[in-house]
Amino acid sequence: MALEYLKKATLTAQSDAGETQAIVRGILNDIEAGGDQSALEYAKKFDKYEGNVLLTQDEIDAAIDQVPEKLKKDIQFSHANVKKFAEAQKATVANFEVEILPGLTAGQKAIPVQAAGCYVPGGRYSHIASAIMTVTTAKVAGCKHIVACSPPRPGVGVAPAIIYAAHVCGADRILAMGGVQGVAAMTFGLFGLPKANILVGPGNQFVAEAKRILFGRVGIDMFAGPTDSLVLADKTADPEVVAVDLVGQAEHGYNSPVWLVTDDRGIAETVMNRVPELIEELPELNRDNARAAWRDYAEVILCADRDEMAATSDAYAPEHLTVQAQDLDWWLNRLECYGSLFLGEETTVAFGDKASGTNHVLPTSGAANYTGGLSVHKYMKIVTWQRSTKEGAKPVAEATARISRLEGMEGHARTADIRLKKYFPDETFDLTADA
Repeated sequence: MALEYLKKATLTAQSDAGETQAIVRGILNDIEAGGDQSALEYAKKFDKYEGNVLLTQDEIDAAIDQVPEKLKKDIQFSHANVKKFAEAQKATVANFEVEILPGLTAGQKAIPVQAAGCYVPGGRYSHIASAIMTVTTAKVAGCKHIVACSPPRPGVGVAPAIIYAAHVCGADRILAMGGVQGVAAMTFGLFGLPKANILVGPGNQFVAEAKRILFGRVGIDMFAGPTDSLVLADKTADPEVVAVDLVGQAEHGYNSPVWLVTDDRGIAETVMNRVPELIEELPELNRDNARAAWRDYAEVILCADRDEMAATSDAYAPEHLTVQAQDLDWWLNRLECYGSLFLGEETTVAFGDKASGTNHVLPTSGAANYTGGLSVHKYMKIVTWQRSTKEGAKPVAEATARISRLEGMEGHARTADIRLKKYFPDETFDLTADA
């Protein structure tokens, strides 16, 4: 059976890409040339903020005092879960060495980058959880210097809860600066900060474009687009729960796609009727975002069976993938393309977004086809090393010389020749390349 679209998107994430590249490139060039002063001018223009940009310990302590104790405990709970999961991830990467040939040993080392720049959105929503997700993983990875950067609010500064989360999770410095100027400050090492080796964390289209332009001279977690979510639901799913989950993700932004893939027409129709009603019950800002996302970007797809549902999901490669269906182990073993997977009604995307332990910085716009989300591994360089005895080098040098000459790389070949001549002066070797 061909897929039946009961609701088809009129726009895609690429429809609203915008003409941001020239703007962002101009800002980056200005700040790189003008340094601290130029960054401060852009902060004044865009952040509407003229306070201290690199928070002192007294300012951090004052902000922490404003955070309610109950919220502190929630942040501590989330931090503990994210840290535990990150530590388990780190344990999966080990240093090792292996004897390739008698006398030839090679190995692997996992080395954390020195400096990480963690961007924490603070505009429309204060992303407390983003501070937890980015700073905690950098700390567990072993980065020696971590900067948390978040947009200040005019006349107020960075949200106290973000400051508290960044501090608790291990940020060495907290930068009150948003947008392209914040990304630039971390990349170029402004205000006495070390130059970041990697930039991580979500942000708006200008932050995402800045990271894209800077990629290469600095590492990034991923190229990010609007957040997206897909729900797989069979006849056993509760349509009310499915509808609420879709609305919960649509409120991210007007261009945040949500998709329902099901093999049950009744579920699909009930959800399609219920979602607009649930959207109207949201607060105004959330309602406007969710309404536009559902109207322009959402899709509802009817499939013949669960195999077609799984294939459809893999083709979309969603950032967040929820399964509300029977036989969860079958789905876990079958599904291959997603940023993070939520199995069963008892868990939901918001759990992963806020407090369950897995990371919420995830691949969007189909990038889950080739990459996963933020983890300790993103901050670590997996490097290799080797050492050899003279005898161990002998067969490798012979093969290297011949392969190099066959490739036309005589200089390479001679680096092998000289070792054979030095170590085995009384032996003769055939080091010519056979056509």
